[in-house]
Amino acid sequence: MEFFPDVFEIFEMPEELKLLRDSTRKLVNEKLIPREREIDETGKIPEDLLNTFKELGYFGITIPQEYGGIGAGFTGYVLVQEELARTHECFNAIISANNGIGSLGILYDGTEEQKKKYLPRLASGEWLASFALTEPNAGSDAASIKTRAVKEGSKYILNGTKHFITRGDIADIFIVMAVTDPSKGARGISAFIVEKNFPGVRVARRHESMGSDVVGQAEIVFEDAEVPEENLIGEEGKGFKTAQKVLNDGRLGMAARALGTSKRLFEEAVRYSTERVQFGQPICQFQGIQWMLAEVAALIYHMQWAVYSTALLHEKRPRINKEASIVKFMATEWAWRIADIALQIHGGMGYMKDFPIERFLRDLRALRIVEGTTEIHKNIIAREILRMAG
Repeated sequence: MEFFPDVFEIFEMPEELKLLRDSTRKLVNEKLIPREREIDETGKIPEDLLNTFKELGYFGITIPQEYGGIGAGFTGYVLVQEELARTHECFNAIISANNGIGSLGILYDGTEEQKKKYLPRLASGEWLASFALTEPNAGSDAASIKTRAVKEGSKYILNGTKHFITRGDIADIFIVMAVTDPSKGARGISAFIVEKNFPGVRVARRHESMGSDVVGQAEIVFEDAEVPEENLIGEEGKGFKTAQKVLNDGRLGMAARALGTSKRLFEEAVRYSTERVQFGQPICQFQGIQWMLAEVAALIYHMQWAVYSTALLHEKRPRINKEASIVKFMATEWAWRIADIALQIHGGMGYMKDFPIERFLRDLRALRIVEGTTEIHKNIIAREILRMAG
C-alpha cells in the first residue's frame, strides 16, 4: 500500500524515470526483500543478484549513454536509491560509488581520455569504484588530509593512509585526494584516479562496524605508490573543489536512502500494529501507538518533499551546498527518530533479529555521520546563510 503521494503526481519528471522507479520497486519487492535473511546469514550479496544489477544497468544510472551508462541523471539515481533503501543496505552500498562519488569526479572534471577509459568499466559493473578522502586524523576537517602526492617525471608518488573507505577492500579504482602543495591548504589538494594494481597501493585491513558490513569499509595505504600524470583529475590544486561537487551529490543520496528506509520502517510498523493484539485488541487501537504512526507519517511526508525538490533543483543549479546540507541532516536525523519509533512499536520483537527493524536502526546510524556529520552540516548551512547576508 502506498501511504504517501507519488512524487510523479507532485513533480514534473520524465516518464522514463517513472519506469526506472517502478522497475526498481518491483525488483525490491519480488527479489531483494525475500532474500534479506539469506544476506544477513551469509554476509554476502548473492552472485545472481549482483549479476542482475549488472544486466539491468544499475552500476551506470548516472553515467551518460556515450560512456556506457543509462544516463538517467542524478534525479533518476535518487529515485533508485530510495527504492533500494527499502531493503538491505548492501545494494545501495555496492552501486553507490559507481554512480556517485567514485565516478562523478571523472565525469565532471576528468579528461575525455579518462572518461573513455574508466566510465564504461564502471557503468557495466566490471570495475568497482571507491572514494578515498577520509584519513585517521582528517574526518570532518577534510582539508587537513596528509596524504602527499609529489611529481617525479611523468608520475606522481603518493604516500599516506586513508580509512573508513567504503568498498575499499573490493574496489578496482580509487578517487584519491592528496596534497600536492602543502603551503596552500585546501587549494593545495589534488584528485587522482588510482588503480588498485598500481605499485605501492595496499589494502591494510577491513574495518568492522556496528552495521551489517556486507559491503564494508577498509584502510588503504599508499607507500611510494606510482600514479601516472595522466591520472590527475583536472588541474593540481582543484581536487577539493571536485570533492565538494561530488559530496553534495552524495549528501542528497544519503537523504534519499533515509527516505526509503523510513518508508519501509513505517510499513513494518503499520503492519505489526494491526496484527499484534494486546488487552483484547490490536495495538493500533491505542492512542499512544496512533500518535507514533502519525508522527512518522508527518516526518516522511516532509522528507519526501524536501528530497525531490532538492534533487530537481540540482538539475537546474549545480551549486546546492546549503540545500544539500539541509536535506541531508534533516532526513538522516528524522530517519533515526523513525527507526526508534518503529522499534518501540514492535516492542521486544523489534529488538530481535526475527524482524528487520534492528538491522535498519544499526545501518541508519551511520547516515548521521557519513558524507558529513549533522553538526558539520549545520556549520555549512550557517556559513552559506551568512555568506548570502553579506
